[in-house]
Amino acid sequence: MADADDPVDPSEFGEQDGPPVEEKPYKIIFEANKCFGAGKCAEKSRNWTLDLDTAIAKPETYFFGEDDLDHNVAAAEACPAKKDRGIIHVIDRRTNEEIAPDPNGDGSLSVDW
Repeated sequence: MADADDPVDPSEFGEQDGPPVEEKPYKIIFEANKCFGAGKCAEKSRNWTLDLDTAIAKPETYFFGEDDLDHNVAAAEACPAKKDRGIIHVIDRRTNEEIAPDPNGDGSLSVDW
């Protein structure tokens, strides 16, 4: 167990409450505090909605299977936040590699917190 002052490892975020990896091998890590409401994610994916009152996007689910991978990747790649580095991160839970947006091109997590 990590101390409260230790930085959170993004690959572990949400895992304690997540479904089994075999059932839902992908997850989203969303840097909501950096969302400025462009709505590009909601245009690309049925998993994403833009709350017009708060101007913050929100996923319906953070864990998903192969059938929902393509549109969630499209949402992550379309996000213009962080100077087009994106704030929606699609992670393969089996390898802890970032599938999208993967701005470094090496699967390393580009979560910025």
